[in-house]
Amino acid sequence: MSDLVADGVVVLCQYTLKAADGEVLDASEPGDPLVYLHGASNIVPGLERELTGKAVGDNVQVVVAPEDGYGEASGEAQRVERSEFPDDADLEVGMHFVVQDDDGDVTPVWVVELDDEAVYISDDHPLAGVELHFDVTIERLRAPTEDELAHGHPHGPDGHAGHHH
Repeated sequence: MSDLVADGVVVLCQYTLKAADGEVLDASEPGDPLVYLHGASNIVPGLERELTGKAVGDNVQVVVAPEDGYGEASGEAQRVERSEFPDDADLEVGMHFVVQDDDGDVTPVWVVELDDEAVYISDDHPLAGVELHFDVTIERLRAPTEDELAHGHPHGPDGHAGHHH
């Protein structure tokens, strides 16, 4: 097990994510770190690249350009008739879900607009096109379990949290 952030290492870190204007977009909570498997595309590529080689206790400020984050925004939305959703669906702008095509491939989408007749969805992540400003402190590194390696992501801080695929 490496003492440095490297591919195949589970990383536990505290982070704050801000927009270029300083607005906090997301942050971990004390005692509830972000847990990810390095090298498995669990986090945006620009941040993963900058964390490679860091050690426990390191604090890193990273600016990630859109192309190394959530990509550029296409600005395109697809209209879906409200009748395609269950009557009791509590839809709101910003809501996230996945859709499955006829081949079984799934794509994450976000609700970007609503009206009485339609729901407008986009596969643009809400942070697409945004320059991301991360402040990250590495708290702990650990070896992944066999299941975590097979699944490509960690199963909680200690590797034993249950979940469904």
